[in-house]
Amino acid sequence: MPNPIHRLNKAFDSRIRLGIMALLMVNDKLDFNTLKTTLELTDGNLASHLNALEQLSFVLVQKQFIGKKPNTTYSATVAGREAFKKHIDGLEQLIRKDT
Repeated sequence: MPNPIHRLNKAFDSRIRLGIMALLMVNDKLDFNTLKTTLELTDGNLASHLNALEQLSFVLVQKQFIGKKPNTTYSATVAGREAFKKHIDGLEQLIRKDT
């Protein structure tokens, strides 16, 4: 059996990206402000991590207007869900691995 360390995805090395994906795994979608508040991040910090996940096609961005106010929501893509699940499975295997 290959070493579980190889199942870990470098995209989730950042605790912020790990937190974003964890939240999106249990919510259909979340808006920018909810993510920012929940993870206690600045606008710029959150935006850069969301952009990185979007570039990997792990996060889907949907922009709309509610009244005259812009609203951006984020959801995990199928590819993002699969990559994150594989990452978590790899972590679990490492934790349980007999040494």
